[in-house]
Amino acid sequence: MSVLDARQLNPREGGPSFSLKHRLLRLAWGTVWGLLGRWTPVPFHAWRRLLLRCFGARIDRTARIYPSASIFYPPNLEMGAHSVMGPGVICYCMDRLFVGDYAIISQRAHLCGGTHDPDDAWFQLQPRPIVIERKAWIATEAFVGPGVTVKEGALVGARAVAVNDVSAWEIWAGNPARKIRDRSPF
Repeated sequence: MSVLDARQLNPREGGPSFSLKHRLLRLAWGTVWGLLGRWTPVPFHAWRRLLLRCFGARIDRTARIYPSASIFYPPNLEMGAHSVMGPGVICYCMDRLFVGDYAIISQRAHLCGGTHDPDDAWFQLQPRPIVIERKAWIATEAFVGPGVTVKEGALVGARAVAVNDVSAWEIWAGNPARKIRDRSPF
C-alpha cells in the first residue's frame, strides 16, 4: 500500500500521504493527461484508453472515457466492456475502482475512494475500493463514497450521495441516498 503512516509524517502540517513513487507517477500521469488526453476530441476514446493503459489502468477496448474526466491514479482503475466515464467525472481512485460492463458514470459525478479517520488525531488517510457493477448508472453530479458497492443495474440519481451500498436493480436518490423504488432489469 502506498499510503504512509500519518503519525510519522503528519499530513495535517504538510507531510505526504503517499509514497514518493506514487506521487511521481501521479505527477507524470497528470502531465501526460494534460498534454495528450484532456484536450482531445470526444471521439478519440481509443487514444485515451491507450494513455490510461500506459499508466496501469485496465480498460476494455470498448470503454469510453471523456477527455474532461479527472482520474487520480490509473493503476487503481478498471473499466469493463461498453462502460462510460462521462464529461467532468472526478474519479478519485485512491483504492481500486471497478466500473463493470455497460455501467455509466454520468457527467460531473464524483467517485471518492478515500476518507480520513475523523477520530484520529493524526487524521490518517483511509483508501477504500468502489465497485460499480454491470449496468449500474451513476447519474449527473452524484457522489459515491469510499467503500461503496453499487450493485448490478442500480441507479444512483442526480446529485444523490451514496455512502452505503446500493442494492441491485433499485433507484436511490437524495442526501444521504435512500431507495426510491425498484428498477426493471433489462
